[in-house]
Amino acid sequence: MKAVNARILHAALRVFADKGSMQIAVSDLAKEAGLSRGTIYNNVENPDELFNQICDLLYYELRQAMRENTAHLDDPAQRLALVMRQTIRRVHEEHHWGKFIAQFGMLDPRLGKFWGKLPRRLLMEGLESGRFSFDEEQLPSITALGGGAVMGATSMVLSGLLTWRQSSADTAELYLRAIGVPRDEARAICTRRFEPLPRLDFTRIDLPKPVEESVPS
Repeated sequence: MKAVNARILHAALRVFADKGSMQIAVSDLAKEAGLSRGTIYNNVENPDELFNQICDLLYYELRQAMRENTAHLDDPAQRLALVMRQTIRRVHEEHHWGKFIAQFGMLDPRLGKFWGKLPRRLLMEGLESGRFSFDEEQLPSITALGGGAVMGATSMVLSGLLTWRQSSADTAELYLRAIGVPRDEARAICTRRFEPLPRLDFTRIDLPKPVEESVPS
């Protein structure tokens, strides 16, 4: 992705977050990006699709970042806690990213889809290994509970009601306890030092390659 495209996307993210709207005016985008309207039109095929594009990119970026940052851990409880805590920390460190997620995370299925992938798989791994304790038919509800908890924590951090440190530790600890991790162990896991997610960089996102359609012979 070209640097100018990434600059436009970052600017669009900020405008969407600040205005709370899924529509964007090219004049607002150009002003935020510090570019001319002509440059915007030369690099954006359809401004009306920017919101959809950003939602797709945020989904793949978060999935990719979480896979890379938790791959060194074998314990699904530690991985789940880290996913939650890193997400909440980024809300604090990248305000517009967090504001965008908070406003549109429950409205656009792509933003919520992340919690149906990696966290769901970790929950299933923990259940099958005996690390977690809940009924398998509760998996969809447990998965949704985690996503909802992070969204709630996001709102508290953005509003200044809690620091990201307290919110991330408490949210992850209570979630682990809800799925069967003993209290003292959950507290120990969720108060460990951890590295933040890399800053959002649209140029480093690896989008999946489209599946080529077979051509009849």
